[in-house]
This record gives sequence, C-alpha cells and structure tokens, in this order.
Amino acid sequence: MTLSIFEMMMNAGIVVKFVMFLLLFFSVMSWSIVLMKWILFRRAKNASTDFLDAFWDSKTFNEAYDAARDFPLSPEATVFVTGYNELKKISSAHNSAQTSPTLEMQLATMDNLKRSVRKAQFLESDRMAKFLSFLATTGSSTPFIGLFGTVWGIMTSFKDIGVRGSASLAVVAPGISEALVATAAGLAVAIPAVIFYNYFSNKVIEVESDMESFSTDFINLIERDILART
Repeated sequence: MTLSIFEMMMNAGIVVKFVMFLLLFFSVMSWSIVLMKWILFRRAKNASTDFLDAFWDSKTFNEAYDAARDFPLSPEATVFVTGYNELKKISSAHNSAQTSPTLEMQLATMDNLKRSVRKAQFLESDRMAKFLSFLATTGSSTPFIGLFGTVWGIMTSFKDIGVRGSASLAVVAPGISEALVATAAGLAVAIPAVIFYNYFSNKVIEVESDMESFSTDFINLIERDILART
C-alpha cells in the first residue's frame, strides 16, 4: 500500500517526529517573517516616496517636519525628524548664548547634527533588518536538522532489519522512505529561507543607500543655509 508523506511522518519514530515538528516550527516562523518583511518594505517604500515628494515641495524645514510626522514608516522621514530635532536644539543653544555664533562655531556644531543623523540611520537599518538573522539561521541549520532525522531513521530501519532477520525491500523501504522525508523537509524549509534572506538583505542595502543619499542632501541644505546667513 502506498503511503502519503503525512502518513510516513505519523508512522515515523519519536525522534523523527520531533525533527519534523522542529522543522515545522522553523517553517512557520520563517514564512511569518517573510510576510511581515514583505509588508514592511512595501509600506516603507510607499511612505518614503510620499515623504520625499512632500519634502522637496516644502518651502521650509518646518513644513517638511509637519509632513514627516505623517510618514512614521519612512526611514528617510525618521532620519529627517531626528536631524530636525537636533537642529532645533542647536539653534536654541545659539539663541541662548551671549554672543552670536561665528561661522566656525556653526560649522563645528554640525558634527552633532551629523552624528544624530548617522545614529538614526543605524537604528532604521536595524529596524528594517530585524529578524532576518532568523532566516539565515533557518537556511543554514534546517538541512542538517533534516539530515539528522534521516540518519536516525535509517539507523532505526537497520535495527529493524536485525530484529526481523530480513533485508528485503519490503522490510527496508518503508523505514528508509520515512527517514528520507526528513531530509526533503529540511531542504524545503531551508531553500525559501535562503532565497528570502538574500532578497530582503538586498532590500536593506537599498534602504541604507536611500537614507545615505537623503542625509547627504539634508546636511548640504543646512550647510548652504548657514553659509547664506553669514
């Protein structure tokens, strides 16, 4: 009688069953992360596109700041809000000083702004890359987990051969086929995890590049404004 894959799993030994349930856990978690990241990157891309349009249409940083708060999922908007808040702190410090800041002093305080913007970029990169390490772990470990289940199942099959005293195909085939399902399951879990890990890793690199480009433009605008006032 031909057994289905599900029946093979149910007829397998306790160790192989544990391996299969472990692989099922990795599979469910991996696909949950894939779905979550797919939605996150799509929403972030749309939000960034809308924010950048609003930013370049704004006549002042205040207008851009009001627009940025409407796009919390946009990495560029988050970077801008962080930079804008730091810029307000710098301006407040200059206004409270006894003497007017010189050009050298203003340019020197830009280092604080650049550090704040850089920190915001790192935090956004970490947010976009969160949980991707689980996909990498899944891709590298599940084939070996499945292989362990296969090896254990084959060991059990050979033990049964010794007990029955027969090495006919009818005796060997069911146990070995059940064991090989574990290897197939391990590969079925690992392959999509590796594919989507590479895909989303490239997406993170794209986001980092876009943030770096926007941050450079933002800093240049501020520096030109400082030079225009002197």
